[in-house]
Amino acid sequence: MDMNAIMQQAQQFQQKMTDMQAELGTKEITATVGGGMVTAVVNGKQELISLKVEKEVINPDDPEMLQDLIAAAVNEAMKQAKEMMQAEMGKLTGGMGLNNLPNMFG
Repeated sequence: MDMNAIMQQAQQFQQKMTDMQAELGTKEITATVGGGMVTAVVNGKQELISLKVEKEVINPDDPEMLQDLIAAAVNEAMKQAKEMMQAEMGKLTGGMGLNNLPNMFG
């Protein structure tokens, strides 16, 4: 293969990846747990955007329950964001034998 062609393909791939990451940063994933008591919203870059806690779930005598609900909501939203990122990477790398690239991001 021509080295210039390989370099050009690498640059195109890098630009597509940059564009994809920027687009993922604008997408939001929402996870709700505890029957709607705690809601976490993350973006496609797996950054927490917001966290909503209903006042009914706040019990000063049982802070562990609230902590568990918050952790569960954030973890579920992060899991969904990671799955979305991997799906997008699969589209980008399809047929290139680069299916392990999503592991670079988390």
